[in-house]
Amino acid sequence: MSASAAEASEYHSKDFNWDTLRQEIENDPSLNYHLLPFVSPQPEQQLSKDPIKAWQSFHIQHSSGKFFKERRYLLKEFPELVSCGDGCKVLEVGCGNGSTALPILRGNEKIILYACDCSNETLQRAKEFVAASNVASVENRFWPFYCDFAATGFPKWLACSNCRENLGQKDQICVSDVGEERTLETGSWSMEERSCCVGGVDFVTLIFTLSAVPLQIMPKALRECFSVLKPGGMLLFRDYGLYDMTMLRFEPDQRVGFREYMRSDGTRSYFFCLDTVKSLFNCAGFIELEIEYCCVKSVNRRNGKSMQRVWVHGKFQKPT
Repeated sequence: MSASAAEASEYHSKDFNWDTLRQEIENDPSLNYHLLPFVSPQPEQQLSKDPIKAWQSFHIQHSSGKFFKERRYLLKEFPELVSCGDGCKVLEVGCGNGSTALPILRGNEKIILYACDCSNETLQRAKEFVAASNVASVENRFWPFYCDFAATGFPKWLACSNCRENLGQKDQICVSDVGEERTLETGSWSMEERSCCVGGVDFVTLIFTLSAVPLQIMPKALRECFSVLKPGGMLLFRDYGLYDMTMLRFEPDQRVGFREYMRSDGTRSYFFCLDTVKSLFNCAGFIELEIEYCCVKSVNRRNGKSMQRVWVHGKFQKPT
């Protein structure tokens, strides 16, 4: 088995039972603070640094790209991205340095990928990373653009107000416009596919992105994703699950909500249970197709310690 195949298979393992892990955590007194109701944020947490600036600083600090590995498991988890037809349009939300974009572009040479992030620095890194990959016709299939989707919504060139009505969002609030001459820095490019916009997308991917959004903003963020999907389109989801190893490493004073934490650099992480994911997506209008915990046991090569990772895997569809 090749190194890439081995890495991909690792992410598909069901190495332990989530309910067994839950019992262990809930019976451990030292971890009890993770289970307690959250009363109110501390004053210093209320005055914490802007989340967008925090993520921008994070990406600048990890600009070498070594921090992110290419997510080769994605096409096995989401084979729909391989089997979709010619000209299939995908919107990747929170693309980072391109670790998700590259396997999608490599796995389907006819797919068109629009990729957004809240950091221009990391978008430039993603563009360089993908350009250096020698993927076929990538210059015509990979379109990175700046967007803070949870705050401002997606730009109208992706799906204009009229097209959103046709896509089933008649009550959708209009998002902000972008300029006619668009570049990577300002957020897009000139589109000639339609006179008004791209016309929506067939897939939206949310891969370790929603957990970085404050919980109270998540419903709005998901409605925005729903609004740019074509009827019958799918949202592919993967994110941190409840009792993941990284959750248990947070200290009590890093809690900023129930199952919500803030790192010292100002970036956030929320840890999802299945019921929360179901509720969020259902309220946004999606139909649940698949949802489960992905439980993987790996070993730290440096110290030999076993790590129990928990992620939530989900597929959701917009009604036709």
